[in-house]
Amino acid sequence: MSERPDLVIRGGTVADGSGGPLREADVAVSGGRISAVGSVVQNGREEIDARGRLVTPGFVDVHTHYDAQVTWANQILPSSCNGVTTVLMGNCGVGFAPVRPEHHDMLISLMEGVEDIPEVVMQEGLPWNWASFPDYLDMLAERQFDVDVATQVPHAALRVFVMGERGAQREEATAADRAEMARLTAEGMRAGAFGFSTSRLLQHRTAEGEPVPSYGAAEAELAEIADAVAGVGRGWLQVVGDFGDAIDAEFGLLKRLALRSGRPVTFTLLQTHRYPEQWRDLLERTAAANADGAEITGQIRGRPTSTLLGFELSHNPFLGCASWPALAALAMPERVAALRDPALRARLIAEPGGSRAQIRRHQDWDNLFPLGDPPVYEPDPGTSIAAEAARRSIQPAELAYDLMLENDGRGILYHPVTNYAGGDMGPVYEMLGHPNTLIGLGDGGAHVGIMCDATDMLHTLSHWTRDRSRGPKRGLEEMVRRLTSANADAMGLTDRGRIAPGLRADINVLDYDAVQLRGPEVRYDLPAGGKRILQGSRGIDATLVAGVPIWRQGEATGALPGRLVRSGR
Repeated sequence: MSERPDLVIRGGTVADGSGGPLREADVAVSGGRISAVGSVVQNGREEIDARGRLVTPGFVDVHTHYDAQVTWANQILPSSCNGVTTVLMGNCGVGFAPVRPEHHDMLISLMEGVEDIPEVVMQEGLPWNWASFPDYLDMLAERQFDVDVATQVPHAALRVFVMGERGAQREEATAADRAEMARLTAEGMRAGAFGFSTSRLLQHRTAEGEPVPSYGAAEAELAEIADAVAGVGRGWLQVVGDFGDAIDAEFGLLKRLALRSGRPVTFTLLQTHRYPEQWRDLLERTAAANADGAEITGQIRGRPTSTLLGFELSHNPFLGCASWPALAALAMPERVAALRDPALRARLIAEPGGSRAQIRRHQDWDNLFPLGDPPVYEPDPGTSIAAEAARRSIQPAELAYDLMLENDGRGILYHPVTNYAGGDMGPVYEMLGHPNTLIGLGDGGAHVGIMCDATDMLHTLSHWTRDRSRGPKRGLEEMVRRLTSANADAMGLTDRGRIAPGLRADINVLDYDAVQLRGPEVRYDLPAGGKRILQGSRGIDATLVAGVPIWRQGEATGALPGRLVRSGR
């Protein structure tokens, strides 16, 4: 190496993303790429002292929903402040391109219903300065971000664009409809999409409560689109669907699409309370399908899917009570002042909690826990609201009320809704060790008022390799590989995910012993003053994107080296 490096990360312990053993090494960066790994004699124009620190590739998140946020924001929070350097959006078949002007509200309703982004935020924030999917990418290519962003062609938007109201009403596509959807998918892939996404999940509904346009789409429609992806020669098919009692039909469809197209298929894989062992069945079917020549992976979380409940958040245990709407209309200081009134407390606790579904969702006392700071995502069932209330000889609603009123009304309760049917994360441990899974599903940019699971990647590193006390852990080198090169390779991104000469300098420098998520907090920084839950962390000394530090010691540097990434380029 003859020229002086732009930057040298000096003396760190390198987990290079390959899964190989840790080693002490310097890492030199020149022109946005890694120029040397080993003993670097030359001084860099800038140096980072990484002695006693862990140096990893930046995390690659394959399942986010930043499709709206990237049109108005430059910082891709909460991913970028937690070690993620590349995000893939456009998942679950929802997005904003292609689109006709008369369908703007329809796509907003889809995103509001499926991904819990407030309608007023999107109405205010989306510039709608595109029509086709290539137009959308061209618009993003003109923008700057703190991390790299990539996207997929979303089925619901595609269906509405081609079929209009017939598509929204889930009518069967004609031969002409199918041909046009296939053509537009190929056009989007050639423009730089990393795949095609669809939802077959009945739980996914518009803001008006209707199933999404892609729900129940015929196999002929999906097969023709899959053929279009295959014709471009790159990209995957991302699917979220209902298995349950239809597991034979639904998984059979995934396998046939994978074998027919020769393209990878990736699907959402979670343990549900209703079918607590079905995840095993799905992994067995996946392994068998792959042995038959398919390429199928399950996208998993490193912790439960969870909703957060609190008096400042979108949900709380008293949401269905008759007295709550008047409180919800108050600004937070006035709301807290009212909640401190003993008479109001007694009235809310005594009122019915709403419909059966609301009670199940918000007053699941045996499965509701104080979140804490630092947060605990694998709590012992003996610490639940129900269990602690019993020890205190009070009602669970009383305890929940008082806990949420702490910290000036900003106390948060944690409700794990998947991956926790047995009261621990044993199923997640097994999923993390399976060769046919990818760590994703953080949903960054979505569910902004009820969850912040985009922090799952950093939590996976700290919890599964260092902190877990309720079962076995996973190896550090392997978890780094799963968060970096495994996801990059699955996407087809061959220029990142490892610390090796010639690759992109997307790098984290971590104080491994100190890495820890902070408690979530609410900010009102979305368009139209919309609120969202954000969550930072301790112990990240630096995050670099293309060799440029974007976060140092928990503070944004203001640098925006991130760009749109197009597949095949």
